Amino acid sequence: MTFTEMTPRRQTQLLAFDRLLTIMDELREQCPWDRKQTLESLRHLTIEETYELSDAILENDLSEIRKELGDIQLHLVFYAKIASEAAASSPGRFDMADVLNGVCDKLISRHPHIYGDATGQKVVADTEEQVKANWEQLKLKEGNKSVLGGVPGSLPALVKAMRIQEKARGAGFDWDEKQQVWEKVEEEMQEFKAEFNVDTGESINTERAEGEFGDLLFSLVNYARFIDINPETALERTNKKFIKRFQYLEERARANGKALADMTLAEMDVYWNEAKTV
Repeated sequence: MTFTEMTPRRQTQLLAFDRLLTIMDELREQCPWDRKQTLESLRHLTIEETYELSDAILENDLSEIRKELGDIQLHLVFYAKIASEAAASSPGRFDMADVLNGVCDKLISRHPHIYGDATGQKVVADTEEQVKANWEQLKLKEGNKSVLGGVPGSLPALVKAMRIQEKARGAGFDWDEKQQVWEKVEEEMQEFKAEFNVDTGESINTERAEGEFGDLLFSLVNYARFIDINPETALERTNKKFIKRFQYLEERARANGKALADMTLAEMDVYWNEAKTV
């Protein structure tokens, strides 16, 4: 399909992307800050932008999501621009066209139920679970030694637990019923409690208790997955709720000339309960 044969909206999208590429070329050549950046120097900024996008998504703020997507897209273009400047003899050198064609090729090969396999035959995948299972098998054929090999080591532990379990399920290693998973949660809770006695205040083996607590968290993440709850999202929403209520508590205390350090828990609890109704 030629550019003129495309819909007006697709033409607008491509022109906007070309505009960003052009601006990136200009900034890399003319701006001292942009010239100085490297793949490594951009890394922590990209992570920050990703978390900002995550916040906007949780707030369901479309205007902010649009802005944060723009910031991340800028970073992606920036990385490709830096890579394209490597010496011609550098192994792995690439530009944005290589990036986009690479992901297009991967999407086509990973969706044989849409585009057909290497022989042109379509693979059956009528459900989401079948698609995931096919995806993991294709990745193994591409050279991955383990279905868990694609889980980034630097992922936050809660997110990593979810991804590990999803990938294991794609390989057929999973519980059949959510009741079985809940029984595992209760089992892990009892094992965690067995490591200490709250009533007697006896000292505990911190290393063993930590291990059992990790097992308990992992099983809770597993159960959340079975009931279609994203544990990372759930915990972050609770974090935001707590922050909002605690800040209300601080404001009400200040308004009444009080400092939290001088208040009893019962006094603070009055404001805390008020916060629940705001």
